[in-house]
Amino acid sequence: MPLTEDQKRERIARRIALELRDGYYVNLGIGMPTLVANYVPKGMDVILQSENGMLGVGPYPLESEVDPDLINAGKETITELPGTCFFSSADSFAMIRGGHVDLTVLGALQVDEKGTLDLVAGAKRVFIAMEHATRDNKPKILKKCTLPLTGVEVVDHIVTELALIDVTPGGLLLRELAPDATLDLVQSLSEPLLLVPPGGPKPMPI
Repeated sequence: MPLTEDQKRERIARRIALELRDGYYVNLGIGMPTLVANYVPKGMDVILQSENGMLGVGPYPLESEVDPDLINAGKETITELPGTCFFSSADSFAMIRGGHVDLTVLGALQVDEKGTLDLVAGAKRVFIAMEHATRDNKPKILKKCTLPLTGVEVVDHIVTELALIDVTPGGLLLRELAPDATLDLVQSLSEPLLLVPPGGPKPMPI
């Protein structure tokens, strides 16, 4: 049975959360990337940053925990963790642009084979969280983006509900494949030719 939209988003967020490490400062972009906060491994000390000026973002609140004054950059209600601090959005973007963020997770409408996208931040590693194809099964991973660009060759990894793809100097490397996907399926939904590592892609842990 095909995954629902929510199941796709949750799978992508869970996979990206596995890339987090103790001590990381992590920026989560608006939309799907914010779901990563719900899947931070228990016991891991990760500091999540929101662009509107918050350091120490927690998971989405239960209905009984909602505080309308606590919101992320997408105006969604969130929780705060012990030690949370608040500051101006100018300071928040200075943190991002100054290279103080270890990893950022962004959503994108399109990504091309050189790691060009329509969203960007100045983090040490850039992950893109996106569904692999449009609703009418047209590729979102293209040979060349057709939308206005805000970043050129800045993406390190693309995570979809079907695969984890590394952006390398030689092209897009299909590192992991979801258990309900095949190489032929992923390639048919990707415009560029995907590279395959020796021995084939690993199973995606989901």
